[in-house]
Amino acid sequence: MKGRENMLFGTAKMNRENHLEIGGCDTVKLAQKFGTPLFVYDVAHIRAQARGFKQTLNQLGIKNKVVYASKAFSCLAIYQVLKEEDIACDVVSGGELFTALKGGMEPAEIEFHGNNKTPEELRYALDNKIGTIVIDNFYEIDLLEELLATRNQTQKVLFRVSPGVDAETHDYILTGQEDSKFGFDVASGQATEALVRLLSNPSFDVQGVHCHIGSQIFAVEGFLAAVEKMFTILEDWRQVHQFTARVLNMGGGFGVQYTQQDEPLAPATFVEKIVYSLKGHCEQLGYPLPELWIEPGRSLIAEAGTTIYTVGAQKEVPGVRHFVSVDGGMGDNIRPALYQAVYDGFLANRDGHDSVKEVTVVGKYCESGDVLLRDILLPEVKAGDLLAISSTGAYGYSMASNYNRNPRPAVVFVEDGQAKLVARRETYEDMTTLDC
Repeated sequence: MKGRENMLFGTAKMNRENHLEIGGCDTVKLAQKFGTPLFVYDVAHIRAQARGFKQTLNQLGIKNKVVYASKAFSCLAIYQVLKEEDIACDVVSGGELFTALKGGMEPAEIEFHGNNKTPEELRYALDNKIGTIVIDNFYEIDLLEELLATRNQTQKVLFRVSPGVDAETHDYILTGQEDSKFGFDVASGQATEALVRLLSNPSFDVQGVHCHIGSQIFAVEGFLAAVEKMFTILEDWRQVHQFTARVLNMGGGFGVQYTQQDEPLAPATFVEKIVYSLKGHCEQLGYPLPELWIEPGRSLIAEAGTTIYTVGAQKEVPGVRHFVSVDGGMGDNIRPALYQAVYDGFLANRDGHDSVKEVTVVGKYCESGDVLLRDILLPEVKAGDLLAISSTGAYGYSMASNYNRNPRPAVVFVEDGQAKLVARRETYEDMTTLDC
């Protein structure tokens, strides 16, 4: 573990047995009880992140809402924690919506996103009186107009715009530029056309606008550029269309630490600078201060999650590479293969001391691209060792698959020395449950 102390987040530490301990629970014992691969979530860290966002916004004296981005990780238990911390949530599918409702989220505190919501999903949202629908395109306006007309129902909406801001992140998680599948483009006039349509129909209660410029962002400049662009648009709409936004949703995308080299800003720093910029533009324009919504997903949950694997086979290619295989891989963490994401790892069952070797940690899936950690320094490892990879709480379990008919891992929440199984490990029998 030497040299990787800064990759221990929240309550994580190496205990007296030189085992990784999280939430007061020894991960070696967790692996024995629940098996591996195993997602371990530090609930205290989740709570601390949630409270940090809310406290920062409240101290800045702005009406606000913190909305958890469910796509990062969705299960019944996470919504129960969010509800306890007075955090709202957004969903992007009927399945996420169903899970959030079943997990106890209040319908009024749910925001429904998505660039291609189906008629069935929209009916389900309207049936359950979801608080806010974020409209993404003209097709969705058509669908909602038809559905609302048959129900004599009014729906609170935001509409998503693409402000044309480059957040300097990976192309696959860049969403605020003009060439994006998400939202109404500003430069072409689509956003203004959408506003006019929405305002012309009394079935829509247009609360405001939404933008999201990307994910895993380390610099605040992109957010400040987005705030400036949004107020240029909002002031034009106020002058020309007499529309004043009551809500400005700036999305999420705040970066987290995946490796020792990463230096993300504290979430509070992002939030403070966004609020100062927002207030400055409002004062300059004489614009009524809107309610600020933010949508942390990764930044609320990623560093709270750690994946525990068991080491199996090894392969030495002299002068080239030493491969260490574990019992998981791209089926529980697709991000390295999909985004070339980089993580850090260490042994969870013993101290590495000073004897290290450069290895590449690979998964068990039948793909050459199934690489979890490339060219990382680890102690001499042997079969049966436990390998921990930090910051896997976001987009690991939520993007997991049954590729090669491998069961998805179990998920455990740990807090105050107690471990709670919140998602059981799939079985081989589960693999054929849907087969006909």
